[in-house]
Amino acid sequence: MARARPGRQERNQNVNASQDDSISTVTTARLAQVASSGIWASSTTVNPDAANVGEALVATLKGETTRTVLTSDLQQLTDSVLRIATVEFPNVTAPDGIRISAHTIKHNTGGPRPVVIVPAGWTPFGWVLFEYAHLQLALKGYHVLAYTPRGIGLTTKLPGGGYLDSFWTSGGTIDVAGPQDWSDGSAVIDFAQEYFEPSSVAFLGESYGSGISQLVAAHDPEDRVKAVVALSTWGNLATSLLHHDTRHLQAVQSLISFTGGPVERKFDEENRRILQDFDLGQNLDGVRDWGRLRAPESYLKETNDRRIPTFFSNAWHETLFPVNELLETFTRLTVPKRLNLWIGDHAAPEGAGLTIPLSGPSQAVAEAFAWLDHHVLGVENGVRDWPQVDTQVMFTYQTRVNPDTGQNVITEQARREPRQNWDEVTADTERWYLADTTSGGQDGALTADPASGWSREFTAGSLTDATAVDEVMFTGQAEWNGNPKIYETGKFDRQNLVVWATEPLAGDPGTQTARQIRGIPRVRLTVRSTADSTTLVAYLFDIAEDDTARIITHEPYTLTDLTPDQDVTVDWNLQAAAYDLPVGHRLALVINSRDQLYSTASVEDSTTTISSPGADASYLDLPLG
Repeated sequence: MARARPGRQERNQNVNASQDDSISTVTTARLAQVASSGIWASSTTVNPDAANVGEALVATLKGETTRTVLTSDLQQLTDSVLRIATVEFPNVTAPDGIRISAHTIKHNTGGPRPVVIVPAGWTPFGWVLFEYAHLQLALKGYHVLAYTPRGIGLTTKLPGGGYLDSFWTSGGTIDVAGPQDWSDGSAVIDFAQEYFEPSSVAFLGESYGSGISQLVAAHDPEDRVKAVVALSTWGNLATSLLHHDTRHLQAVQSLISFTGGPVERKFDEENRRILQDFDLGQNLDGVRDWGRLRAPESYLKETNDRRIPTFFSNAWHETLFPVNELLETFTRLTVPKRLNLWIGDHAAPEGAGLTIPLSGPSQAVAEAFAWLDHHVLGVENGVRDWPQVDTQVMFTYQTRVNPDTGQNVITEQARREPRQNWDEVTADTERWYLADTTSGGQDGALTADPASGWSREFTAGSLTDATAVDEVMFTGQAEWNGNPKIYETGKFDRQNLVVWATEPLAGDPGTQTARQIRGIPRVRLTVRSTADSTTLVAYLFDIAEDDTARIITHEPYTLTDLTPDQDVTVDWNLQAAAYDLPVGHRLALVINSRDQLYSTASVEDSTTTISSPGADASYLDLPLG
């Protein structure tokens, strides 16, 4: 198998003023903006200030700037790395001849040391975006090899025809963590072993890179991966994309927007067909098979047999890779393992810590690095005694208002709760039955006793103000930074949804918490529709005294092949949560027929009815910690 020798990627050696001016200067103000806002500018774009940090670091390392474009601490970081290591930008040749853009940091002194291989996430900036993390790993004593998975990276269509790739863009088309990506990962290991002669090999990945890291570790023919860090990751891509017969449309649309180029350039015919089938809701068994092939969960035997220590990080309100499917994968692993669950959405907990220097340490990144230090460098740093699970309780942070922006700033981080394993997260379950209200109000009640003989209906097919997020990734990034979405429940149109709520809840004397919700809620409903299909979306809300609300969790469920006007009983799990419901607040279950995140089988202007037959009461099971 051919492999490129290490060397700087070909580039124009005549660095001129126009090149120099193409790199914006990194300032403390721009770093502060990324620290306070995050790495996403929207659901389909990277924060340009975050991308600029990576580009400025790389340009400085390559000597392509005639002026200082970094803050003093970032300049000191690059100087420190260049004093101890050789920085290169080679290409690695994949088994099928595809060029893989890579970046190496090789220590100049000392004996053999481990290499950390970092497959890039699914962004137009490839390995460049997390250059700060690569330099930090080098300072910790690792060789580093970062690479952009095939097909990923910025590709510009030229007016006269053809395409122009950025130097960090890899050739080929995106395999979506498929077999080509597994063999590419092994080729990268081959390259790393020849170039670094490392003592061992570890993988660290964020998002797309995290799934590839797990899959390469499970499939490498020579079993060379000794530890994995998987941040904002997935366990089963099939259920991430399609679950409860509901397609996660916006998640896939966001990913397609992040490839860095046109679909016809970025995907081969087979994968374009899969994406089209998914979009149209056809041949879904084939889509599921395609997703299972790319699911680390499908290869747990290999991972377990190889005893690969694996570190996971995810967020409660993850919109790309919902938390429940990762929990299933995690609980079935028998290797040394760790799961951190955080407030927010995809890459919000780790993204800024991988991209820029923060005013304080990033716990999400610091613990990931500590995992590597213990399992790869052999450092006795307490990791051996870590519990398997550590959950951050939603919105328990303390904040103040920034008078310049009107946004909250976190002054004290949210509380975390370590548990020896996932089973210890839920200590008890409380059942709330759906009922009518005795006062005849517009909403139903959640009560402690079974209630039957009632029904509530709504008109299906319309979007409502009860929605999981305003924007994929972006809404959850704001809540990670202290600004969770506030819902005005008075705007919930009861023509298009139904609500059941408790009375204001009390807690134990002297406490401020009425319920500690910990784990996976479950609903059971009797449903009928005037149409032959419908989608139900269940939400749990925390409603304050002023009738504003925060979302706790949600999950859709699609019913097809219904007999119109005939009852069917269904039950399904909502996404896991860790949430403290304050004393005096009400818990509400809301059901509607459509959320912008998902496909819907609801027929516009059809009627959906929820009821509670005497022999099969409708209820909500609430997990408690």
